[in-house]
Amino acid sequence: MADKKYESLKIENIVASGVIAESIDLVMLSEKVKNCELNKKRFPGAVYRIENPKIASLIFSSGKIVLTGIRNNKALTDGLAIIIKSLKKAGVDTLKEPKVAITNMVCSYDLGKYINLNKVVITLNVENIEYEPEQFPGLVYRIKDPKIVVLIFSSGKIILTGGKNLEDVKKGLDVLEQKLESIL
Repeated sequence: MADKKYESLKIENIVASGVIAESIDLVMLSEKVKNCELNKKRFPGAVYRIENPKIASLIFSSGKIVLTGIRNNKALTDGLAIIIKSLKKAGVDTLKEPKVAITNMVCSYDLGKYINLNKVVITLNVENIEYEPEQFPGLVYRIKDPKIVVLIFSSGKIILTGGKNLEDVKKGLDVLEQKLESIL
C-alpha cells in the first residue's frame, strides 16, 4: 500500500468460500489426506489445515468449502491450488474451475490518536452505532455503503470487517474518517 494514508491498514484475515466439487466423500478424504480431520459428532465437515500458506479449510460433502486464515490474494490462490491438488490425489473429482471467492476481510487500522467514544456517540447520534462499554469496550459502527462494520476503540485502534476487497475496506475507512473529522 503505497498510499501513506493507509499505511497502518493491515489485513488480519480473509475468509473465502465456494464450490470445489459436486460431492465429496469426507470419510475417504479424512483417511487419505494428512492434516484432514473429520469428527461428525462435533462438526458436519472435514477440517483440513495446510501450513504454507497457513490456511484452515472446512470441506463439506456437498462440495462446498470455506477457507480462513488467508492473508492476501496470492495466499488464497496458492492455498486453494494445494487443497485441490491434495483432494485430486485422494480421488476426489474436483470441478475444472472451482468457484471460490472472498466473502469477508478483517483489517486493522491505527488512527494514531485517542478517541473519546462517548463524544463520538453523542456527536454522531446515528442509529447504526452501538456502544455499551459495560458489555464491550469498543464502539460498533455499521457503514451502509460500502457495507462495512467498524469496531472503534478509545486507543485509536480500529477493526474493519465485512469488506469483500481492499477497495471496500478503504472506502469504509474514508467514510469513518470523514465522520470522525469534526470530533477528533
